[in-house]
Amino acid sequence: MSAPAHDSDLRASPPGQSRRALFAGSVGNFIEWYEFGVYGYFATIIAARFFTPEGGSEVEALVKTYASFALAFFFRPVGAALFGRLGDRIGRRPVLILVIVLMTAATTLIGLLPTYATVGALAPWLLTLLRVLQGLSAGGEFGGAVSVMTEFAPPGRRGLYGSWQSFTVALGLLAGAGVAALLATVLGAQELGDWGWRLPFLLTLPLGLGALGLRLRLDETPAFEREQHQERPTGRELARAIALGAGRVMGWAAAGYTFLVVLPSYLQSTLNATFQQALLATVVANLGFAATIIPAGLLSDRIGRRPVMLTGAVLVTVLAIPMLNVLQDSGTSNTVKGVAVFLAGAVVGLMAGPGPAMLSEMFPTSVRHTGLGLAYALSNAVFSGCAGLIITETIERTGNVDIPGYYAGATCAVSVLALATLPKGQHQQGS
Repeated sequence: MSAPAHDSDLRASPPGQSRRALFAGSVGNFIEWYEFGVYGYFATIIAARFFTPEGGSEVEALVKTYASFALAFFFRPVGAALFGRLGDRIGRRPVLILVIVLMTAATTLIGLLPTYATVGALAPWLLTLLRVLQGLSAGGEFGGAVSVMTEFAPPGRRGLYGSWQSFTVALGLLAGAGVAALLATVLGAQELGDWGWRLPFLLTLPLGLGALGLRLRLDETPAFEREQHQERPTGRELARAIALGAGRVMGWAAAGYTFLVVLPSYLQSTLNATFQQALLATVVANLGFAATIIPAGLLSDRIGRRPVMLTGAVLVTVLAIPMLNVLQDSGTSNTVKGVAVFLAGAVVGLMAGPGPAMLSEMFPTSVRHTGLGLAYALSNAVFSGCAGLIITETIERTGNVDIPGYYAGATCAVSVLALATLPKGQHQQGS
């Protein structure tokens, strides 16, 4: 499945439409990743409130919390297939409206759930059910949002427009970390654990209503209206492209979650950092991530997706363990540690910036929502959703505190091989 035959569908749209598409597509990603970030940042508190019956260990509860985290990710491919098929059949706009409603409702309800102390074993099941709904809606979100952004993008700007998807991921994670840090500062530990953790989830309701308003005013993409009867690739061709796309972004998925979401719990449970210290480190890492995303997307419009993404994947492969060793060294200054986590986020941004446009360019309009959504969702289900579970459980069993570095480095090494197959000049086709 190659780009030249189908990328003529990505033509210029009026500036006003392009900007509306950019905001409408971005806002859902912001909410989705704000919530996923909040869940990760409050993992230890959620573990205590939902997964710790009397006599249970803290590590066991944290593992169960990350299992619930992973479960939501494994429903992403289901959502990507279900909503992607709808998006390729009936249009991007109605699907984006539906998924933002589902995501907002599920996230808000998490903030209202009774805990284990109130309803016993029913509590983790209710939480898991809502996580499943979040996974389904998030699976449909990425494919639809990236399709809208790139199909409305001006000529030669798909990398820049697609990078806003990743940039709003960074903004969502930063917002989640900021809200968590604010609550941890303003509230005492008891108040935070009793009811304060609910506030970030309830905040999703007004955010979601605002996003819904934007999407209700969104036009359908001209590419979909023009090419909805386009010949579809065979199932084998589509499956091959999805597998290759997943390989190209697996390093981005794994390293991103390791450095940007799992880091707080790792610092607390393994390196004995305080909750505030762990959140501060995560904010710095996400600032590094945000700083490089849009420049990387813009650069990929000029020199191609391959060299930019390869640079990020190679750097993570080489630097993951040394960066982790800096954090583990008690003699290292906080300034040096801050630089290390900032750089960790920055190199992930080199992959995340061009990534959405790269995936979009792999699939024709007729299967773009499904194809890029499944490639991203499958990669995230395995390598993001399981990151916290794999890292926490493996450290517990082996005592090796370098596991996060090995995990991020190994997955990025595989992505290096997959990214090396990207055709030169693909970013120029259809511009």
